[in-house]
Amino acid sequence: MDYTNKVVLVTGGANGIGRAISKAYCEKGATVIIADIDEKNGLWLEKEYKDLRLKAYFYKIDLQNSEEIIAMFDSIIKQYEKIDILINNAGISKFKSLYELTVKEWDEIINVNLRSAFITSREFAKYNKNTTYGRIINIASTRYIMSEPNSEAYAASKGGIVSLTHALALSLSKANITVNSISPGWIQNTNYERLRPIDHSQHPSLRVGKPEDIARACLFLTDEKNDFINGENIVIDGGMTKKMIYED
Repeated sequence: MDYTNKVVLVTGGANGIGRAISKAYCEKGATVIIADIDEKNGLWLEKEYKDLRLKAYFYKIDLQNSEEIIAMFDSIIKQYEKIDILINNAGISKFKSLYELTVKEWDEIINVNLRSAFITSREFAKYNKNTTYGRIINIASTRYIMSEPNSEAYAASKGGIVSLTHALALSLSKANITVNSISPGWIQNTNYERLRPIDHSQHPSLRVGKPEDIARACLFLTDEKNDFINGENIVIDGGMTKKMIYED
């Protein structure tokens, strides 16, 4: 998979899964814009990648601000003249009692996780309307179909991402833009070596997931030849959502 001459925008690209996605595209020759509110990590990654002669550029943004999102697209188009691939990865969570979660906190999670994906996809589609290739990948979560207590806002945002994905796929079908989502399960971003044997063994794949597992799926879905995969949500969780669990 060669992404030379492709321009990729990754939201939430400075940490975790987004960081692995950004690196994967850089290593495949793409020009990657790392859009994140975390300026410290974003600038550090930009320097690290440039030292490796990879093409990565940090763009600081608050994805709750729709005007900032629109301005970011204008800036990227002016500088690079196109955006080929959009990875809507940014997400926040707040696991808090239903009785204590405020409307402000709910709105913040929905705005960052779901509303921003709608706005970025809309702006991406505007600039790719008359092109022959465009790819959007939305990062959802297995929490769109399974939950634990006190996760209402996060679960709702990820369920919305899956629904937004298939709606966009239909709306953009004549624009040569495919839209798919990925629902990660347990992905360990840090301290992987500290996981317990039971953490790994409860997965049918016998290990906890890594950010690179999601990055490889993104590379596959955005390949120019894979235009027949469209409107899909791909669960990457080591088989956990297929496992029936009973109390011993």
